[in-house]
Amino acid sequence: MILKANCKINLGLDVLRRREDGFHDLETVMVPVSGVYDVVEVERVEGTSTFCQSGIVVDCCVEDNLCMKALRLMQRLYCVGEVAIRLDKRVPFGAGLGGGSSDATAVILALNELFALGLSEARLVEVAAMIGSDTPFFVRNTPQLCEGRGEIMTPVLLPLEGKYLAIAKPDVGVSTKEAYSGVRPAVPAVRLADALQRPITEWCEVVKNDFEKHIFELHPSIAALKQAMYDAGAVYASMSGSGSAVFGIFDHEPKLENNTIKYLKITKL
Repeated sequence: MILKANCKINLGLDVLRRREDGFHDLETVMVPVSGVYDVVEVERVEGTSTFCQSGIVVDCCVEDNLCMKALRLMQRLYCVGEVAIRLDKRVPFGAGLGGGSSDATAVILALNELFALGLSEARLVEVAAMIGSDTPFFVRNTPQLCEGRGEIMTPVLLPLEGKYLAIAKPDVGVSTKEAYSGVRPAVPAVRLADALQRPITEWCEVVKNDFEKHIFELHPSIAALKQAMYDAGAVYASMSGSGSAVFGIFDHEPKLENNTIKYLKITKL
């Protein structure tokens, strides 16, 4: 079975409060980007499960890859059999695009089909949440207002049809630890879901990412990339998630020329 594990962007990200379990309550809207994806292939095999990867190199041992963590979780929960997993990695990691989370969810969905488990969407969301905060979103893979750690989801409608999306990543990565080290949790005056109901031309005033201030101070190249999006005509631009990728939303197909951009994709929403 071959699946396209698409990435996501975050429209706004409010860090509301620190929880007793050490995590943070968030409010963000995640939007799937179908045109930017990894390819995950899962096949039943006899013997021992295997994992191989091509494309962008992820520097971690096999068992630490989120695809294998998803497999091991499903083996513990449902005694699924052995499989061969092949990952063609195209979405950069350390970018806030959820590529690894999407890969893990693809494995869970594939195993559900290959072994005829018949898990409901609600149960798939619960299982995916055991892997990470972004992972449950990819079960639904439609625009969602995500709350709590990201596992509490409500569908949202957004005025994005026909818009163009540019995603770029500078030659720098941001770890989750680095992102959270400088954030100051606070409940905003205007709730994100309400802010996104305003015209998209007003989003730059009310739809914010709480990680940006701290990350931009540490990595000016990311701030410069956001400004480059606006200079190219974006109606809204932001860092995605905890970074370092930046996206711009455009009315027309943009022309972006910047030799410092390590990764750049333009697709239609």
